[in-house]
This record gives sequence, structure tokens and C-alpha cells, in this order.
Amino acid sequence: MRVTLSDRDRRFIACFEDETGATARDCLVFEGEKEDRVVFLVAAGEMGQAVGPNGRRVEAVEETLGRSVELVEDADRAEAFVANTLAPAAVQHVTISEQGDRVAYAEVPEPDRGAAIGRDGRNIETARRLAARHHDIDDVQLA
Repeated sequence: MRVTLSDRDRRFIACFEDETGATARDCLVFEGEKEDRVVFLVAAGEMGQAVGPNGRRVEAVEETLGRSVELVEDADRAEAFVANTLAPAAVQHVTISEQGDRVAYAEVPEPDRGAAIGRDGRNIETARRLAARHHDIDDVQLA
């Protein structure tokens, strides 16, 4: 699927790549009263490079952008992608249902459901937006 990026998104990605040396495939910018953050989709296998020793590289990006930064690792398969979007929650299994809409059902143990949902639902919303943009998934639900 093709993702269209705004000029601001491209500037944020360029900043991220300059600071970390890792490849960003996409970014979501969240702005509002309760949050001011950017979520970068990092190329598969480049998460360690993006974070850097003791998180220094990602902290440098946060300082440069003046926003909280979150990272999600890309994956080829939709099931693995959805599991990555819900990290740090421990996702046991993801099933994609294609009965009309494409819905990803993520099995998350009860103790990790709060982490999967996030404060004010922001983690599950990030998962839904990224899954829609990259794997044509209409919804992500916890099972």
C-alpha cells in the first residue's frame, strides 16, 4: 500500500534518519491538548540502531523535534505488524478476519491489556492507524 506523507512528515522523517541512521518508513503526528507526539515506523531490523545506546538516539530526536517520540518496528506480515504496533504489550496471537471488513484480533493477556490500549486509548489508536495505512486493515481489536 502506498502512504502519502505531508511536507512536515517528510521533515520529521529526515530529522529522525539524520539523528539515528535508521530508516523510517512512515510517521504519524499526534497533536492536541493531551498529547504531542510522533510515532515513527522503523524498518525491520533497525530498531536497535534507532534507539541507540541507552536510548540516546531517540532522545536526541525528541529534543530536536520538541515532542515525545515512539517507535514501531515494521514487519512484512500483517499479523506480525499488528503485534509490533501493540508493543510493549505481550501479544500472543493475531488473527485477521476478512468477513466484509478486514479486522485484526490480537490476543493479549489480561495483565497487558492496559499497555495495549494505552492512556486514553492512544496505543490502540496508533495500531489502528498504522495497520490501515500499511496493511488495509479496517480495525484492530483485542481478543
